[in-house]
Amino acid sequence: MADEPIAELGGKTPLQAAKTPGMDFIARKGRSGTLLTLPEGFPTSSDVANMSVLGCDLKTEYCGRAVLEAASQGIPLGPHDVALRCNLVTVGDDGRLLDFSGGHIAQAAAEEIIAWLNARLATDRIRFHSGVSYRNLLILSGSEFSPKVYCEKPDDNYGSVVAEHLPRLEAGAEEGRVTLETILDLTAKAAALLPEAPANLRAVAEGRAPANGIWLWSPGRVGAMRTLAQRHGITAAVISAVDVINGLGRCLGMDVIKVPGATGYIDTNYEGKAQAAIGAIETHDLVYVHVEAIDEVSHNRDLALKLKAIEDFDSKIVCPVLRACGDSVTYAVLPDHPVPLAMGKHTRTPVPVAICGPGLEPDGVQTFDEFAAPRGALGALFGPELMEFLFSGDKAK
Repeated sequence: MADEPIAELGGKTPLQAAKTPGMDFIARKGRSGTLLTLPEGFPTSSDVANMSVLGCDLKTEYCGRAVLEAASQGIPLGPHDVALRCNLVTVGDDGRLLDFSGGHIAQAAAEEIIAWLNARLATDRIRFHSGVSYRNLLILSGSEFSPKVYCEKPDDNYGSVVAEHLPRLEAGAEEGRVTLETILDLTAKAAALLPEAPANLRAVAEGRAPANGIWLWSPGRVGAMRTLAQRHGITAAVISAVDVINGLGRCLGMDVIKVPGATGYIDTNYEGKAQAAIGAIETHDLVYVHVEAIDEVSHNRDLALKLKAIEDFDSKIVCPVLRACGDSVTYAVLPDHPVPLAMGKHTRTPVPVAICGPGLEPDGVQTFDEFAAPRGALGALFGPELMEFLFSGDKAK
């Protein structure tokens, strides 16, 4: 949701230009500041950002988003398993990445393609697993595999020649060579096979983008995270459409609440998410509501849809929850990371955050946006400091 000033908006950011009475209410009634969610030394990815928001120790607990997505799907990982995110992507005839989401491929088509790949490429050591739409997994099993491979993010490379951004060994990490050779081989074989997949032949015949390639990234091994109960002594629930967030929730001991019709895009069931949050706060200390749509349209550099997605989030989730839960609940609102439309990819700029609730005196900030928030009393927060502020018991300070 966080962005930079845009000329078409008269120098405003989308968050400043959009109608956001709910988020502005939280800012006006409480305190604002910023939170650094993508620190140097870690990927600029959503797993890092949401781990930061939820107070994880990235230095000791970061494991890669594929491991989290496997946890969401209930895929058991052994100590010698390496999990990688497997995007179904669209590549042009000139070898350039046209779409990191395979045209936001439908769930049924994605599952069909993953099954088709398994029938041709899977072994006792190599297995693809379908996830949500284009967001799938590859699991490599065996002591010869290592996650020490450097992989770029597909959503950072719109329009780039895919061959120039393939995985490579990390500096001095020779133990990753077998993994590297395996994923490069799978990527090449998938590129040769996928144009003939029945789901892709149908897509082309119907004038839709085919998912004619795979992009493997974010390798990791299962590790150990402290739960929110261990860290803060709280009960928590998560409401999200995407596996990486639900998997993170499972690893942190949160109850995962699935909402029918939650898609991870602009057609998601906002109302259902709001009602789930309203119900969950009756039985949990923390309810974490995550919306993916604004991120997706930002990567697509679609200003009109970004404004709509921000306003839908505010009117269909924030405002209904505020009305239903009243002034006895503490509310915190923030993006997990910026995606400036001019770039179409994540940046490390700290995001705005606003918090209101019992015992928290307002600081005078009137709106929720990238330029008002830094003037607030919360100051510049880093990683775990947001959760420590919310659950340390001394918010009045």
